[in-house]
Amino acid sequence: MKLRGVELVHWNPRRHIGDGRIARALPRLKRPNNFGDLLGPLIVKELAKSVPGRADERRLLSVGSVLHFGREGDTVWGSGRNGKISDDAYRFTHLDVRAVRGPRTRAWLAERGIDAPAVYGDPALLVPTIFREFAASVVPRKRGVTVVPNLHDVPRWKDEPGFLDPTTRVWKTIRTIAESSHVVASSLHGIILAETFGVPASLVLPGAEDLFKYHDYYEGTGRTLPPSSQTVAEALENPAPPIADWDPQPLLNAFPADLWTGAAARKTHAAA
Repeated sequence: MKLRGVELVHWNPRRHIGDGRIARALPRLKRPNNFGDLLGPLIVKELAKSVPGRADERRLLSVGSVLHFGREGDTVWGSGRNGKISDDAYRFTHLDVRAVRGPRTRAWLAERGIDAPAVYGDPALLVPTIFREFAASVVPRKRGVTVVPNLHDVPRWKDEPGFLDPTTRVWKTIRTIAESSHVVASSLHGIILAETFGVPASLVLPGAEDLFKYHDYYEGTGRTLPPSSQTVAEALENPAPPIADWDPQPLLNAFPADLWTGAAARKTHAAA
């Protein structure tokens, strides 16, 4: 997806419409539309509304564990390393890093000789800050317990009371999470959105995800990974401590508005 010349890098590939041989021979049509993977473009587009100008073929990585999609010189704002991806798959040697999801991603970049400021936070934490009208319309605790699995964990949790399919439309998903009395999730963005709206959130162990991104997020918000539960009942007794000291302003200040104004390009040429 492009926004006035800037490619907003995120994961939402076209997939086959089925698993059979005939289905796989047909053109790929269906996208996963996992809500967490759609948040990056949504947030960037909102923040870029007031920024004039057009970029000259820049790329921006924001929400999610998408660093393995990075290319030389890409701009990074709040992204994180994907612990499931081999280090050999990360082909870049230089990135324009403005913020990262957490200190583990920053340390991993430093090991590769890439500087990153100590500005932490997944941009999904900014949803109630930048979408103020939506946040004002939320009815706290209107709903009961909501269970938000990671996309790969849906078969395990789909029959659980309060199950929320992570491929539900983005704004409906956000509202359901924000209006819950408690969120139990293996979806990291289920946890993040709950916490930024002040909803108690508990982590259940993911079935397919590496724990790197969870450690990275919690440490980026001044905490350590809370104990992970195996069941909803256990999780309800085991909520993570709420975010206390994380300040959204450094992440907001780090937003790369200069990609559109041309200042980023001038800075790159000057450095060269």
